[in-house]
Amino acid sequence: MTHLSDSGATAPATDFTPVRIRDAVRRILDAEAMPPIVQAGHPVLRQLAAPFDGQLDAAELGAFIARMREVMHAAPGVGLAAPQLGIPLRVAVLEDQYTIDPASSAARDREPLEFLAVLNPRYRSVGTETASFYEGCLSVSGYQAVVSRHRQIEFTYLTPEGQPNRQRLSGWQARIAQHETDHLDGTLYLDRAELRSLSSNAEHSARWAQPGIDEARHTLGFLPDQDNGTHAPSAQRSGS
Repeated sequence: MTHLSDSGATAPATDFTPVRIRDAVRRILDAEAMPPIVQAGHPVLRQLAAPFDGQLDAAELGAFIARMREVMHAAPGVGLAAPQLGIPLRVAVLEDQYTIDPASSAARDREPLEFLAVLNPRYRSVGTETASFYEGCLSVSGYQAVVSRHRQIEFTYLTPEGQPNRQRLSGWQARIAQHETDHLDGTLYLDRAELRSLSSNAEHSARWAQPGIDEARHTLGFLPDQDNGTHAPSAQRSGS
């Protein structure tokens, strides 16, 4: 099934008009300082973002995407959705060029992701396999938790030039795409997380930074039926 996201939550649609969206973006572009990343509790993170439908002209859209990428790099992060800058518009940027140790890269199926700017993204699962790993969010600063997500997806979106595109993503690339699409539907990763796994960044670094989640799973008491981070339907946890 093709979907925006599958959290099961019902988010209200944004009440921003196209003019209000454009004006809010222009304020970000006119400011000398980078905009702050909106934190959990702000209503924009719990609303359905408006589909992109020409609210910005090509120059404004290009400048806004460039600013989003700048904020993402400065954070630093591997993705950023427009609502995280207070803009309820279905636009996101994704990029993962960070180097991690080979064991973690292999366990998490983490390959570099070239920069993508996407409009109106959607995804559908490919197969039934899911993967469970610690995940964080720039809008839930200071914490991480284990989230089960589809291991492979078909990701569809419009490019900034308006061209439709379709990609098959797997592993960490698929995780990033699902996380950012969720933001556009008013869903935070904590809505999907195993809450017993919730850890501060400091505790995660000190205790649970291993390539997989088995030690955290046994010690903190979550996902009792899984033997590793990747699992098939018999041990599947819902991605919602």
